[in-house]
Amino acid sequence: MNQIKRALISVTDKIGIVEFAQKLSSFGVEILSTGGTAAQLRNSGIKVKDVSEYTGFPEMMDGRLKTLHPKIHGGLLALRNNPEHVKAMKEHGIDPIDMVVINLYRFEDTVAKEGCTLEHAIENIDIGGPTMLRAAAKNHHFVTVITNPADYNPILEEMKKTGGKISEATNFQLAVKVFQTTARYDGAISNYLGTITPEGTKKEFPDTFTSQYSLAQNLRYGENPHQKAAFYRENDNTLAAISNARQLQGKELSYNNIMDSDAAWQAVSDFTLPAAVIIKHANPCGAATSSAALVEAYTKALATDPISAFGGIVAFNRPVDKATAEELAKIFLEVIMAPAFDTAAIDILSAKKNVRLLEISTASGKYVSGYDFRRVAGGLLIQDRDNAPFDIRQTKVVTKRKPTEEEYQALNFAWHVVKYVKSNAIVYATKDQLVGVGAGQTSRVDSVKIAKMKAVLPTKGCVLGSDAFFPFRDGIDMAAEAGITAIIQPGGSVRDEETIQAADEHGIAMIFTGVRHFKH
Repeated sequence: MNQIKRALISVTDKIGIVEFAQKLSSFGVEILSTGGTAAQLRNSGIKVKDVSEYTGFPEMMDGRLKTLHPKIHGGLLALRNNPEHVKAMKEHGIDPIDMVVINLYRFEDTVAKEGCTLEHAIENIDIGGPTMLRAAAKNHHFVTVITNPADYNPILEEMKKTGGKISEATNFQLAVKVFQTTARYDGAISNYLGTITPEGTKKEFPDTFTSQYSLAQNLRYGENPHQKAAFYRENDNTLAAISNARQLQGKELSYNNIMDSDAAWQAVSDFTLPAAVIIKHANPCGAATSSAALVEAYTKALATDPISAFGGIVAFNRPVDKATAEELAKIFLEVIMAPAFDTAAIDILSAKKNVRLLEISTASGKYVSGYDFRRVAGGLLIQDRDNAPFDIRQTKVVTKRKPTEEEYQALNFAWHVVKYVKSNAIVYATKDQLVGVGAGQTSRVDSVKIAKMKAVLPTKGCVLGSDAFFPFRDGIDMAAEAGITAIIQPGGSVRDEETIQAADEHGIAMIFTGVRHFKH
């Protein structure tokens, strides 16, 4: 075990650092520090030695040069059981440094600030911090290195039990965290600088791409029992996303549960009115909104396809109340997710012990943005998320008949749902309820046919949403047979005039969005 006699502290995240340093001092640990950290510790009555005093070399070059010194790195890298290292330390007046406490400012936050220039970004690249972290971690047999304030208390508890010592096992675990931290930090810098051209302009995607996710849980299996799997989350605990869900009850989430829950949450988050979305095998099989009550949204969503909803995933964009919970308890569901569940709802659903209740806080208002990833053999596809802004009033009416006000509302609802249906995707809908879904077909006309075939509710008077253009008029003709009165689609086919003519012949109003929503 390593006796902690000297610690170097220099942190950007100062949460808990004063209390930690006070406890270290109580163990007789000498504290070295720099800059703002040293000032804060001194102001709190803690005895601190400046690094410049320790090295005998002044801080210079606007702080660029302060810890890059042999007395620092020799004290970190020296092997205490190597006579030659010990001899070199004595000859050059190098004292061992037994603990390093450093955390790095998120480079992603630096470059995300409005008006951040390349010069400012580069100036904020920390050199001394990562260098000391790596040196200490490499020599973890003799040096304890801490990057996360969450580790302060466990370290103090161990020192209390051992008389100020830390085990090699603990040091190794902390060293692993260091290399994970510096890998993320270097990856963020690489990703940012990789988008900058020699001329100083910015590219959409970097030359290389590095990302880091933290293990959230090992899963029993993947999509199928013979596949091993694990779930990793982004290092952002403020996102209102499945990765930050709090499980209130139920069995452990499976691979497929997580996939479907993510699809459900993204879909329901697209609505402003109280909404319910039911997902089965990554496709909506029920969706509805209600300005009256959440339970109404759910019962309407369930009415879309109650057979498919069995064993499905339900997501709400409002807290679940007692009335909604009573309806939810009537059928078998795998997962129910919402921003919150009131006490009465939890009491009711607790009787269904296997159903998983997931609470996703929307307090931060931060939904998933940035890149969308798809792994292929030997490579990675990266794209922006499908978050194109949409205003139903800015669409183009291409038929002789313009949609009525109620049809506009229904078309708007259909367009918000169809983007979450696997392509080729067709939905039938009213202004607040999904009626039929045709998903994942190799021809669009088949999706139109299946949407009608799957519909439990009447399709007459519904509108139709299509994720991409109609290549032939047959889809329009079939929609007319189902009683569809209005259609929303991107347009852009070489046969647009043919489909417009078909819509006019049937008295169907049709609008073009100019935006496609393929989802493979």
